[in-house]
Amino acid sequence: MLLRLLLLICAPLCESTELFLIVSPSRPIEGNTMTLTCKTKPPPQNLDAKLQFLFYKDGRVLGLARDSLPEFRIPAVQKEDSGSYWCQAKITSIKVKFSHRVQIEVHRVPIGNVSLEIQPPGGHLMEGEKLVLVCLVTGGTGDIIFFWFRGARGLSLKTKTQHSLMATFEIPAVRESDSDQYYCAADNGYGPSLSELVSITVRIPVSHPVLTLRAPGAQLVVGHIVELHCEAERGSPPILYQFYHEDVALWNSSAPFGGGVSFNLSLTAEDSGNYYCEANNGQVAQRSEVVPLNITVPMEDRNEVLTSGVIELLLGILAPTTLALLFCCWLKRKIGRRTAKDVVRSIPSPVPQESTYFNSQAPEQPHLDYENVNIVSGDEVYSLVYCVQQEQPSAAEEPLGTHPGDKDSSAIYSRLKKADLTDTDYDDVM
Repeated sequence: MLLRLLLLICAPLCESTELFLIVSPSRPIEGNTMTLTCKTKPPPQNLDAKLQFLFYKDGRVLGLARDSLPEFRIPAVQKEDSGSYWCQAKITSIKVKFSHRVQIEVHRVPIGNVSLEIQPPGGHLMEGEKLVLVCLVTGGTGDIIFFWFRGARGLSLKTKTQHSLMATFEIPAVRESDSDQYYCAADNGYGPSLSELVSITVRIPVSHPVLTLRAPGAQLVVGHIVELHCEAERGSPPILYQFYHEDVALWNSSAPFGGGVSFNLSLTAEDSGNYYCEANNGQVAQRSEVVPLNITVPMEDRNEVLTSGVIELLLGILAPTTLALLFCCWLKRKIGRRTAKDVVRSIPSPVPQESTYFNSQAPEQPHLDYENVNIVSGDEVYSLVYCVQQEQPSAAEEPLGTHPGDKDSSAIYSRLKKADLTDTDYDDVM
């Protein structure tokens, strides 16, 4: 009876039953789900018989033993999940059946394009700034090894392994010697993929320049040649230098390879004062200290300067006065011309003057009458002056029947230019 019971219990496994391990998908890709299924062939006849399944990888049990399900799932398979798999089925601790071993290779997705980005963008940095090199990949699975290189020879800077599509490398404070070309690479098992080269330029701001005056002697006089030299000790070329005299720009020059610049100044009396220079390489201009320049002026030069100053002062005072007087004369002449054109007088007939004769032996003095008439004709003015002489003879000398009124008349003519009308009143010539 007992034997019969044992045969019924072990019947599902005592038959020629085989176990098979099925992998889905057959070619698993890293990052995807992989499912392991344990099946019996032929299936057990006694459906009431409950089989217990276990899954193994390289001799290690997967999952929990109490699950006892014919299926085991790995949600995101990794490259490290590659190995030898099998399963087992048992109904008691005595009867156990194993499947054949299956070798599973998890495949990774190759890395796509690799690129290198820099922060800040543009590749132009000032000394002391932080440089960040970001290596990016567009595809790929699993752990990725990132590499950073410098220069055409590929000097290795950093290596980093990350389960990510991006990795960064930082230089906290760049120096001018860090100016070069950079690139990165990424590898997830299929060989490294390289990025393009990116150029980095690190510039040094200019320091405060120093202005030097190089003179032929201790005492400077008019006519001496003085060399002005401006130079900044630090700063990336090219550097632009500018010279100033009392805040007025004098001269500028560029130093394409660094260093300083100079220019010669021939001294005059006006060149005394304060001088300074500026240096600029595209960032912030830096100014030197002020350097005074004192020039000794000879006495004759001082007299010339004083004389020229007095002349300039007099011209400044007399010029406006002269212009005002000329304007007044012009205005007076203009008004006089208009008045002369409007005044035209006709020549009157001489009017005889009545005389009274007295019976007196004393001779009477001749009485003269004058008349003046102005005539305007074209651009000329004619002046006619009449002189009328009246005599009073005695009664004895006067013949009877003679009437007074016989007169001795004379006329004086003169011709004047019309331009003199403004200066002479022709009614008052005589």
